[in-house]
Amino acid sequence: MTLTEEELTLLRSMFDLARTGDTARLAEAVDAGIPVNLTNDSGDTLLILAAYHVHPDTVAALLERGADTARVNDRGQTALGAAVFRRSERTVRLLLDAGADPALGPRSALDVARFFDLPEMLALLTAGKAAVDS
Repeated sequence: MTLTEEELTLLRSMFDLARTGDTARLAEAVDAGIPVNLTNDSGDTLLILAAYHVHPDTVAALLERGADTARVNDRGQTALGAAVFRRSERTVRLLLDAGADPALGPRSALDVARFFDLPEMLALLTAGKAAVDS
């Protein structure tokens, strides 16, 4: 199936909504049939972009609609890794609560926390594991 230029423009605009945190319009579009796991040519999903640009409300709305926390972009990054990099505690918690794996991907959230010396993020990522191990 070949998409028209108008359809491609509409789909591309979804990534802008994720980047800017336009939660209402993005949620409306997903509810109307735009794939929640729409991916751009760099492998970024709407969730990855919302997490990277620190829009926890948008992240929450996408998760409520079934966004996949296990998607890895072409640079080996996940939404959780992006949230850790941006030091967004609320977004990290949302993603962890949704089942995001801190060890997933070649540039995992754990790797990001360690590489950039983010002890508060590392503590968030390992808190659940410590509770399970004890």
